[in-house]
Amino acid sequence: MNPYLVMEILHADEQLLVVRKPAGRLAQPDHTGDPDVLTLGKNWLQKQGEENPFLGLVHRLDRPTSGVMVLARTSAAASSLSKQFRERTVGKTYLAVVEGRLRGIGGWFDYVAKPGRQPKLVAPENPDGSPAELDWQALHSTGERTLLRLQLHTGRPHQIRLQAADRGHPVVGDTRYGAAAPLPGGAIALHHAHLRVEHPVTARVETFVAPIGV
Repeated sequence: MNPYLVMEILHADEQLLVVRKPAGRLAQPDHTGDPDVLTLGKNWLQKQGEENPFLGLVHRLDRPTSGVMVLARTSAAASSLSKQFRERTVGKTYLAVVEGRLRGIGGWFDYVAKPGRQPKLVAPENPDGSPAELDWQALHSTGERTLLRLQLHTGRPHQIRLQAADRGHPVVGDTRYGAAAPLPGGAIALHHAHLRVEHPVTARVETFVAPIGV
């Protein structure tokens, strides 16, 4: 197995399974038949002795994006987590390396639509558009690249990728949205580093951190 596609288990209890999704790994099955987080998670639970495990997908990461994902091990947990994502009470922090130089802090607010399954930014008056909002902080610049910390307030398809590219700062490796060159394995320099959710049973706020790298 390609070591860059190994999925790491970050946390497991009776309600949650939290993993680090590697770049290049699907979040759920698709027409390609390639391995995916959901199926691999079920396989892992079976190896722990659980027969016919339930595992619910409550959010997604793009295939070329790496980072933390939380999966629900019961239908009640799936309902609770889905509500949190829907009502935007979760905390989502990303790290990204983008092309060009940025300094300081800022915020991006746009509208995203998904006509024909292809996400794009649209005008505010577009009836298919949904608000896309995030805050960013420049952590470090070197050459013509900048490391950003991004706090998402919404979770639109390809949101960070679209908003960064629209401002002339595509995510490194993201040739779909204008990056100069690809990265190995089709990865892009976008990582979901921290996820904060309320535990479905204990109601305790939990923060899960996904390390960068293999």
